Amino acid sequence: MKHRSFLLILIVLLSLCGCNKKEKQITGIKIPEKGEGTSSAKLTFVKDITDKRIGVMLGTVHDNYARKNYPDAEILQYHTVPDMIMALMSEKVDVAIIGNVTLKEILKRNDKIGILENNIYSNPLGIGFNKENTVLKNQFNVFLNEIKTNGIYDDLVNRWMNNSIYKMPQIETTGKNGTLTVGVVSSLGVPFSGIENGKNTGFDIELSKRFAAYIGKEFEPVDLVFSSMLASLKTNKIDMAACSMMITEERQKQISFSDPYYSAYACIIALKKNMPAFNTGEEKQVNKSILKTISESFYNNIILENRYLLIIDGLKLTILISFFSAIVGTIIGGIVCSLRMSRRKILSVTARFYITILRGTPVLVLLMIIYYVVFASVNISPVFVSVFAFGLNFGAYVSEMFRTSIESIDKGQKEAGIAGGFTKIQTFIHIILPQAIHHVLPVYKGEFISLVKMTSIVGYIAVQDLTKASDIIRSRTFDAFFPLLVAAVFYLILAWLLTWALDRLEVSVDPKRRHLTKAKEVSKR
Repeated sequence: MKHRSFLLILIVLLSLCGCNKKEKQITGIKIPEKGEGTSSAKLTFVKDITDKRIGVMLGTVHDNYARKNYPDAEILQYHTVPDMIMALMSEKVDVAIIGNVTLKEILKRNDKIGILENNIYSNPLGIGFNKENTVLKNQFNVFLNEIKTNGIYDDLVNRWMNNSIYKMPQIETTGKNGTLTVGVVSSLGVPFSGIENGKNTGFDIELSKRFAAYIGKEFEPVDLVFSSMLASLKTNKIDMAACSMMITEERQKQISFSDPYYSAYACIIALKKNMPAFNTGEEKQVNKSILKTISESFYNNIILENRYLLIIDGLKLTILISFFSAIVGTIIGGIVCSLRMSRRKILSVTARFYITILRGTPVLVLLMIIYYVVFASVNISPVFVSVFAFGLNFGAYVSEMFRTSIESIDKGQKEAGIAGGFTKIQTFIHIILPQAIHHVLPVYKGEFISLVKMTSIVGYIAVQDLTKASDIIRSRTFDAFFPLLVAAVFYLILAWLLTWALDRLEVSVDPKRRHLTKAKEVSKR
């Protein structure tokens, strides 16, 4: 089975890369003359997208703009820029709306994307604050005015925005006045916010870090998805949001903004092959072998800027959360199972209610509720919240596994144990429990592996797990597939190792299989 799984991954790689991959390089631009026929699938003017599929980032101004101005279009929302670009490249969407600053870096790395319409609207950008935190907002406005006066701000803009010099200077923060937690979105990528050599970098990062030093606080970035930013601000999970957020009237009803620190505009992009303006009639064929394609992708996504460290750190957190969630869930499952099987109705009904609620609530919704509602006013690690949320969910399923396994044991064995002089507890521990474990392990094994895969959503509450690490890498390389395939391979290996370990445990508690295994080992000798 494991060989088939690895073979499947190899087949996917081959199908995506192609044994003789042919890439078309655009060498010029031809503007279609009036009267030249274009199919309905072609995009010549911005009005052509009125009935098309438009990709936007969830929770952004672009999302609202698309819904208001293109009511007949199909709006598809994505949580990260790399996801939206991947959808565009795979033609899941016809066009996408994106900010001009982020777009500049995308166009450098991808010659298959072109601009259909430039500067469809513009908005100033501001740093977000909780409405009650007026002191911090005023401090930032004073700081912003000072750096605009002394030339530091102009230097920031020239380096990051104008000259594309993506290098963070050394900025010492004393931390004598505490910590400044700043919400950032590393998946936006540079120049605003990204990760290089395992450290946060970008215009927003440097601006925030300079502010932290200015007020004598330690800088602590909290990496979130954009759609979670407002909730994090309102519940004081972060002190401020530095994520190139456009200032709008709707957002000002929920949070406060600093004075504008930059101005950006939105563009509509599409694949060049779907825009007649980019048809050249002159195409250059470039043949790449699969080995060269894979080696280039491996270097760009894994080796360059030590990006493998992101994968390693993400894998550690995935294993940590999975392991402790399973322990917490197993303990909760055992307690809930005992309540569910209790003869006291109030205990049994309570356990049933818990099982129904937890099994009927999506894990992502449960995770967000616990982080933003239950622990709204508590400064708590998102890793702990992840373990707690997954443990609660896992416990609901485990409790039913335990109950059905115990009930599958013949009642006569319990009666025989008591008749033989055992107490009820001794009968359960020495007679019922070993058989129940034998019955529950195959189901438990599958649920444990599902738990590992479910942890991929923890990025929504700023946990940099294996999946989030692949998103960060994609935000730097804009490689649509390779980082995801790397993450998939690691999840596959992790699932295989867990299956192997639980299989060994299953053999150790099953006398028949244990004796059969020993017999096979003896026969081989």
